[in-house]
Amino acid sequence: MNTAIILAGGVGSRMGVDKPKQYLIVNEKPIIVYCLEIFEKHSEIDKIVIVVSDEWKDYVEENVKKYGISKVCGYAPAGKTRQHSIFNGLKSAEENAPDTKVCIVHDAARPLVSDKIISDCIIGATEDDGAMPVITVKDTVYQSKDGKSIDHLLKRSELFAGQAPESFDFKKYLDIHNSVSDDEIASTAGSSEIAYRHGMNIRLVEGSERNFKITTVEDLETFETIINS
Repeated sequence: MNTAIILAGGVGSRMGVDKPKQYLIVNEKPIIVYCLEIFEKHSEIDKIVIVVSDEWKDYVEENVKKYGISKVCGYAPAGKTRQHSIFNGLKSAEENAPDTKVCIVHDAARPLVSDKIISDCIIGATEDDGAMPVITVKDTVYQSKDGKSIDHLLKRSELFAGQAPESFDFKKYLDIHNSVSDDEIASTAGSSEIAYRHGMNIRLVEGSERNFKITTVEDLETFETIINS
């Protein structure tokens, strides 16, 4: 069984609007619904767990019902960090989808993920321990400790920008979270970071520029243009 954990607990502070970005309306539909519909229609996704803050749970449940998202099997509370939210989602999947073999973690504010990326991530978590879509870095990247002078030159051909969804062998990933300290979970920046740090083999698969996360007003405008076209 493959279970998608959709993260919808972010507050979207960088957007400068009065609600989290995943709940903004585009063409009379919340952004989160565009994301959920992709996983609902994907033949390899069996169950969906949604991580959501308490104040938005009723709203999400209403839209899940309204748009016929039938694969949702459970909800989990948003955590104090993104990785805490993921841990809550893992525990909900353990309870509500106990036969899960692969979990695939995705952001509700990344509503243009392709079927191919999802499938590639599932394959990666089946053949290896996990998978993460990446895109190449187009600009030259420099390392600087103080932001004023260059400390180190980085080889662009060896640099990749990670995206979501990130997929994992469910039991191995859950076991890591159960065994580490709360401080380690809190300090984890990316979903695959904690997996890699604890010995899981994470495959890199081809991502897409289209699979962007709506973070700024400009991102929202780009999404609206794509939907309207």
